Amino acid sequence: YGLRTDASHCNAIGSVHGGVVTGVLDQAIAIEAWNAANRQPTVTLQMDTRFVTAARAGDLLEASATLRHATRSMLFVDADLYAGDRLIATATAVMKIIAKKDTP
Repeated sequence: YGLRTDASHCNAIGSVHGGVVTGVLDQAIAIEAWNAANRQPTVTLQMDTRFVTAARAGDLLEASATLRHATRSMLFVDADLYAGDRLIATATAVMKIIAKKDTP
C-alpha cells in the first residue's frame, strides 16, 4: 500500500502529518487482516505507532504489513512504513474479525 505525498499532507513545520502516516499504516494493516480473515470484515481494536523519522512532501510512502498471530476472532499484525530506504514509522495492531450476519 502506498501514498505519494504532497504539500497538502504536511503540517506547519513541513513534515507529513502524523495522522497521514498512521492512516497509511492502518490501511496496510487492515488489508493484511482482511486477507488473513478470508475477506471477512475486520476492525482495529488497538494500534500503536512509533514514529522513527519525518516524511516530507514528495516522498512515496510504502507500507507493508505482516500477520504475527491469529485466533478464531483476533489478528495481531505488524507494519512498517518506508520512504525509499528510510524507515518512517512502525505499528502493531490488534484486529477483530467481525462475523458476517446471515441475511433473510
